[in-house]
Amino acid sequence: MTVNTTETTDTTAPAPATSGIANGEARVRNPIGVHALVFVGDTSPESVESAVARTAAAGYDLLEFSLHDSINLDRAATRALLEQHGLGAACSRGLAPDADVSSEDPAVVARGQELLRQSLQLTADIGATVLTGALYSAFGKAAAPLTKTGRDHVVGVLRELAEEAAPLGVTLGLEVCNRYETNVVNTGREALALADDIGADNVMVHLDTYHMNIEEDDFVTPVLEVGDRLGYVHIGENHRGYLGSGHLDFASFFGALRQIDYRGALTFESFSSAVLAPGLSNDLAIWRNLWDDGDDLARQARSFIDSGLNPSA
Repeated sequence: MTVNTTETTDTTAPAPATSGIANGEARVRNPIGVHALVFVGDTSPESVESAVARTAAAGYDLLEFSLHDSINLDRAATRALLEQHGLGAACSRGLAPDADVSSEDPAVVARGQELLRQSLQLTADIGATVLTGALYSAFGKAAAPLTKTGRDHVVGVLRELAEEAAPLGVTLGLEVCNRYETNVVNTGREALALADDIGADNVMVHLDTYHMNIEEDDFVTPVLEVGDRLGYVHIGENHRGYLGSGHLDFASFFGALRQIDYRGALTFESFSSAVLAPGLSNDLAIWRNLWDDGDDLARQARSFIDSGLNPSA
């Protein structure tokens, strides 16, 4: 998940890709994505052009944009670049304390709701089909458990947002994040419960291996429990570095995805202060860098994910 400062200007993932096989038929495969923050730290026209080109060069199908810095994003130009390179797109965001839809303060909730509406429109404007992240709360360690009033606010806001998203062709993702980043949704089971209460067909669960490592008992059970309501996946190491260099049980996780016949996107997410702006780097607690070459990192991740999805290929 990516955190967000408050800005006022500013159940399926993107369709599966196909690739040729020996007999000339096409087989369905998962779209594989990468987070733009692997390449660039902002959404200026120059940065977006760089991120799109490097995403395509590394062999990805999809580019995820964090909307923490969307004030400079040229929507028409971004959409055109994505179409030119044949890339799908997703958007993600979190909320700030003064725009927290899980707050008990109606004024704070209203600010968060307006920010989410603006983010939804931006998502649609660039041709993205997914808006995901911690759409339900401010980013950061909460001082107390979520209240019933706060949760009711979340349900109401996201229910209305889902209604607005449906005619735009956008699916909302509930990213499951760890306890140090939210007190609203920490497990796949909690995400399912929230999605049930929202009650919209275009709301799906978003699992993230980095967060699962902290909160879940294993990497299989949550995938099986979420099942066909899983619509988006973040792949990241336990320390945010190169995939396979940490201790995560990716083999079991990929096996669980195959077991439920998951066809949605898998997006690689990793952060380094070599790319991030200082404020966001601090928010994400990037106190040490495990990489400084985003292009090499992205190529390795693309190969790792493909091997995980197709272990016998």
